[in-house]
Amino acid sequence: MASTGLLVVSNIKQLGKSLRSIEKYVNSLYIHINVTGSTQSASSPAWGRLISQLYADGSSYVGNKVDLRVLVAPLKEQSAVGGLSLRKPVDMIFSDAHQPELCDRLRNALNISQPTIFLNDANSCDFQLLETDVNQKVYPTVVLGGTFDRIHVGHKIFLTQAVLRACKRLVVGVTTAAMTKGKILPELILPVEQRIAELREFLLDIDNTLQYDIVPIDDPFGPTQHDPDMDLIVVSAETLRGGQKVNEIRAAKQLRQLEIFAIDIVESKVVDGIHESKVSSSNTRIDLLGTRWRQPEVGLDPVALTELKMFPYLFQPRPQLPARPYIIGLTGGIASGKSKMAERLGQMGAHVIDCDKVAHDVYEPGQACYEKIVKHFGEEILSDDGRIDRTKLGPLVFGNVKELETLNSIVWPELMVEVNRRLDELRAAANVPKVVVLEAAVLLKAGWEIHCHEVWSMIVPPDEAVRRIIERNNLSEKEARNRLANQVKNTDIVAKSQVIFSSQWDYDFTQLQAERAWKMLNKELDGRPQSSL
Repeated sequence: MASTGLLVVSNIKQLGKSLRSIEKYVNSLYIHINVTGSTQSASSPAWGRLISQLYADGSSYVGNKVDLRVLVAPLKEQSAVGGLSLRKPVDMIFSDAHQPELCDRLRNALNISQPTIFLNDANSCDFQLLETDVNQKVYPTVVLGGTFDRIHVGHKIFLTQAVLRACKRLVVGVTTAAMTKGKILPELILPVEQRIAELREFLLDIDNTLQYDIVPIDDPFGPTQHDPDMDLIVVSAETLRGGQKVNEIRAAKQLRQLEIFAIDIVESKVVDGIHESKVSSSNTRIDLLGTRWRQPEVGLDPVALTELKMFPYLFQPRPQLPARPYIIGLTGGIASGKSKMAERLGQMGAHVIDCDKVAHDVYEPGQACYEKIVKHFGEEILSDDGRIDRTKLGPLVFGNVKELETLNSIVWPELMVEVNRRLDELRAAANVPKVVVLEAAVLLKAGWEIHCHEVWSMIVPPDEAVRRIIERNNLSEKEARNRLANQVKNTDIVAKSQVIFSSQWDYDFTQLQAERAWKMLNKELDGRPQSSL
């Protein structure tokens, strides 16, 4: 399959048919609008509505399967090959009309050896969506801002409208973590440096004739507060008030007022009460739940090394661990729904080891852990029947960092010894379980992820966790927040996890996440050779 193609569009009405024909060949597609005929004299802003329609229709036909990028530079240059400097090498050219001369020029400019694939014998152009009634003005410097997390069709339309109206410089403010805390699933937002890099790559791809100043911003107004050389701000309909506020700030500082261009938001086709009604990065992050958003750490599988036919399976998660059972480390903060997720996975077929219950077992008299705890903390922590009384032990360690570290240094290694003993029993059984879920709140603190093939985690917003703690444990808000403060932060959990779940919505949606992850895992495990399992 060719990875990247270029489609010459002469008739927007043919787009759906064209994309359905092309999608099996490419995963990235440049769209080159044929600027021949009467439309050639149109100024670049006049193409705004048509390009927005191209993106919206394209998203409807191919979704996220194909990365669509509409080239703007040739429209500004009013030339078939003007301004073409693509970031990805193009493997194939397609055309929705019989335009051999134009396509040959493109093939030569892009060094494409493959002949053009003509999807239609007609040679007419139809661009009825050109905006002849809008402001055709272009501006030296245009500015816009946003989070721009994982560029989607809404971003592409937003950015393209700005590019069409800029003739020298485009300034883009990209929000930092200081401004994204209130977003949905902020822990899954890409680092600002990565978002800036992806933005720059996209913008240079569609139009390399502009100067791009892409800067991180810690407040809603960024460089608009002090840069005198700005002319137009592009906003969405829902952030129009923000554009007006920019001008109020500039007026107070005696800076030139910016003209404001507002674009409509792109409506989402998903209506479920969970996703936002517009196409958004929040929806993209919601859709990551229950998927493997980060690949497990892999290494060479010594079994697969012995057979060349098993080459695709040479690299396996945690090859130092036996391949079966496949161990999922399940963790999450207090009140995140971790135990309920373990129950769900157990009902689907996983064998669940609850480390909290294992800890109770290693506290029992006669266990090595019991002896070590009593030796350090004294017999004052024992109840009348000789067992460790946690209500007596607790006050000695909570609030005393040194003593808590001592307790953990005793319990965690002994607990893992017991877990490994139970895993060995499972491996020796006649029917070895395919998947074991190791449920442990302290999984990451204790460093137990090295004993798992991968980590799956539960997260909820801190305020939701506090609400649940208050309700479940009958604590004050201060007490609940103190408990939460002692937990591993969501950002740290996410950084070490391969699959993320969130129970902040309803029961059914959390169940859907679990089913998605379980189906994904079993499909992968079932596709591996038996000798690697």
